[in-house]
Amino acid sequence: MLSESQFAFLRSIDTPTVCNLIEIVAPERRGFGYTTSHLHCPFPDLPPMVGFAKTATMRARAPVSGPGYMTKRMDYLDYLAAAPLPSVAVIEDKDEPAGYGAFWGEVQTNVHKALGCLGTITNGSVRDIPQVAEGFQMLAGSIGPSHAYVHVEEFGIPVTIHGMAVKSGDLIHADRHGAVVVPVDKIEAMRPALEGLLKHEARIIAAAKSGEGLAAIKAAFMG
Repeated sequence: MLSESQFAFLRSIDTPTVCNLIEIVAPERRGFGYTTSHLHCPFPDLPPMVGFAKTATMRARAPVSGPGYMTKRMDYLDYLAAAPLPSVAVIEDKDEPAGYGAFWGEVQTNVHKALGCLGTITNGSVRDIPQVAEGFQMLAGSIGPSHAYVHVEEFGIPVTIHGMAVKSGDLIHADRHGAVVVPVDKIEAMRPALEGLLKHEARIIAAAKSGEGLAAIKAAFMG
């Protein structure tokens, strides 16, 4: 589990900065563990969401019914409400193409928010943008009008969203730029690394704005 101090630290920085810090403290993670293609973000001004992944797969093209359907829906809600919290729903749409029917809209965002979920990351579609639960963040593959025959297939299993492989319980950091899986055991090392990173970037930017030309910029990079 994370301390409130660790949560506050991660919430205070954007997702690109988190990726930069992971590169510093866990260089082997530089090339994976984050989304690698565009996700629509209807609410770009919301703060970063930091929560534990609740994973699921879904489909919407074909009808589904029978007694097992409602049981699975209720079991998914039990999974969603269980520790660890807060959560981020990471849902892989298995339809081809993904987004045939939207899992996310007014109803699901309010239900998920009530059960401790901060938002979602999905390759599928979302809808009901003006009616989405207040403060609920969505990063989605597309935006569409219908939920078709949407249903959860499996949950608590590994999923992949736009290149980011996620296991149930992974720590997720996400904002308008995309999402990244945060190595929990590296968070304390990320704190002091942030100060050095900010100083290095500020030095380069100052040199670029100084008007002193190429030599000053090179010196800032090497400093």
